[in-house]
Amino acid sequence: MIRDKEDRCPWCLKDPVMLKYHDTEWGVPQTKDKKLFEFLILEGAQAGLSWITILKRRAGYAEAFAQFDPEKVATFPKRKIESLLGFEGIIRNRLKVESAITNAKAFLKVQEEFGSFNQYQWQFVDGKPKQNSWKAIGQVPATTKESDAFSKDLKSRGFKFVGSTIMYAHMQAVGMVNDHLVGCPRHAAVSRISFKI
Repeated sequence: MIRDKEDRCPWCLKDPVMLKYHDTEWGVPQTKDKKLFEFLILEGAQAGLSWITILKRRAGYAEAFAQFDPEKVATFPKRKIESLLGFEGIIRNRLKVESAITNAKAFLKVQEEFGSFNQYQWQFVDGKPKQNSWKAIGQVPATTKESDAFSKDLKSRGFKFVGSTIMYAHMQAVGMVNDHLVGCPRHAAVSRISFKI
């Protein structure tokens, strides 16, 4: 555990939920398809909102979306959408709820084509985490050429709420890029994680 919280990336310092997320998950390479699907749902839900708003509803999203099982979500009938729109544990936005189901169906097609979503996703960073070395939060980009390519390809496959900014946030979350500031102890810790697709 990091002793001095001020050493951490400044975006996580105002809330204990964000602090824990920063210290244990953000930037850690993820290879399990279920976890990648979870972050696709959560990042899509975040569009236009703050990440803390979604993070505090994470348990609600897990309950609403079958513990992030894409096979189950893909089979949700229309009546389930109406039920979800009445569930207070998530952001009750029809387009976002419908997109989660649409994305689950597209996710399964990617798995069928590539063997796993993991194999598909990591190709956009040549199969390994990109280690950045930002010194200040203002240096961290909102999009990159990799997130542009990832977004464009997802859209061509029918995914929704996968713009380049959303996908760069997704890439940060699942460790495709290490965007911890170099002064943050997590930067070095994350960069040392052994990784294999």
